Amino acid sequence: MAKKPEDGDGAVEKKSKSNMVLIIVVVLLVVLLIGGGAAAFFLLGSHDEEAAAGAPSSQDAKVEKKKSSSKKSTDHLAIGPMYPMAQFVVNLLSESGNRFLKVAVDLELSDPKLQPEMDHKKSLIRDIIIRTFSSKTFEEISTLKGKDKLKEEVLDKINENLSDGQVKNIYFTDFVVQ
Repeated sequence: MAKKPEDGDGAVEKKSKSNMVLIIVVVLLVVLLIGGGAAAFFLLGSHDEEAAAGAPSSQDAKVEKKKSSSKKSTDHLAIGPMYPMAQFVVNLLSESGNRFLKVAVDLELSDPKLQPEMDHKKSLIRDIIIRTFSSKTFEEISTLKGKDKLKEEVLDKINENLSDGQVKNIYFTDFVVQ
């Protein structure tokens, strides 16, 4: 005759399985509560720090707003004369040779007196821009940091060749990579 399992062994097995499920549920709840608390602390903590530091009074806020608006208007007026360049289409440095950059550039001059020198050296400036752009890979110019580095490099090379002033900034008015 077949031996029946003892009732005690089955009860112990069921009890240990239910205890294991209960432990897993409790651990998951604790992890969720800790994660939620940490998220709430970081999201709401920045607002509490501002309030603890003391919010500026409405009068202070008005003064600050006037300062920032006057600074913006001053920054707007501080832009020098612009020297637009014709559009460039260059091959980017790549193994397959099938990457192109189409870019339009405006140069901000430090002084309007620089305009005649720019007209006289336009071919040299175009050559500098073309050589610099075509020496870059897509990866180098695809990020914002890469574009800023490219601007800086072109700016330095152009200013090395100017005597009546300098180019203050370079603005990309069109920038397409294919």
